[in-house]
Amino acid sequence: MSTAVVILNWNGRSLLEQFLPSVIRFSEGANIYVADNASTDDSVVFVQENFPQVKIIQNKENGGFAKGYNDALSGLTEDIFVLLNSDVEVSKNWLEPILEIFKNQPKTAAVQPKILDYKRKNYFEYAGAAGGYIDKYGYPFCRGRIFDTLEVDHGQYNNDVPVFWASGACMVIRKNVYWEAGALDEDFFAHQEEIDLCWRIHNLGYQIKSCGISYVYHVGGATLDSMNPKKTFFNFRNSLYMLLKNVPAPNVYGILFIRMILDGIAGVKFISEGKFSHLYAILQAHTSFYGNFKKIQSKRKRVPKNMKYFQLKSIIWSYFCLSKKQFSKLK
Repeated sequence: MSTAVVILNWNGRSLLEQFLPSVIRFSEGANIYVADNASTDDSVVFVQENFPQVKIIQNKENGGFAKGYNDALSGLTEDIFVLLNSDVEVSKNWLEPILEIFKNQPKTAAVQPKILDYKRKNYFEYAGAAGGYIDKYGYPFCRGRIFDTLEVDHGQYNNDVPVFWASGACMVIRKNVYWEAGALDEDFFAHQEEIDLCWRIHNLGYQIKSCGISYVYHVGGATLDSMNPKKTFFNFRNSLYMLLKNVPAPNVYGILFIRMILDGIAGVKFISEGKFSHLYAILQAHTSFYGNFKKIQSKRKRVPKNMKYFQLKSIIWSYFCLSKKQFSKLK
């Protein structure tokens, strides 16, 4: 089972210098690629001069996370793709238990390891933690992370379990399923495109799993931190895209309506906090959604009518009203 570890890079020489050595050291048997998204720094030259065993893929433009990976992966022949952020430190033998899952479970299409915080290594990291879920209205949460509450890792999620989505910070996926599901949606550009892809994978009848004995450390926010209004824009707009594409009929428009109301409440919260740029980002997100409504609606394919995509009706209610801030308390 051949494996390609593909690191998408954009002006990230310092990250490659810091984190690429661990990937080379601990990814035995895998082919390692740096897919460069038309960087203007010396990232490519740095890798060529210092890590000649790493193969370079040079994309013609910076098309964001989705297009960047689609372009890079289109020419690869390996059976397994590993989408790995450039700000991730991997651990010894991190790939072996994941590849075992693929060998023994043909209906498992994608797997993620536990994702821990590089800065606080006993805590889970925001972008994926120990595997992700969404609620009825498209809000994501994870085993080990709900909104901004991060749990300490004391082995509570060391088991292998089905999850709804695997993190794009470190997603391992079968090549054939990646393309069968339609790859990453380039209209998302960045943020939540991996959740959309995982949703489409479920629609095809496959499983996605979290592997509890494999772990990596993620810096997070290396491209856009949580206080950047651009991230707010992508998260709010792409959630609407994802719901329109994937919620089973006839509930899709009712779900979208309620989600828009909840977005308005989030906007009021930003006003109360003096974060007017984030309020503007929500307005921009909705404007972009309306402008692209027909285009995104046309992508509704293979949506099973009775598919249960959520295990919890409202994570907002559970978290803010019931004070259930740990995944184990949600049940």
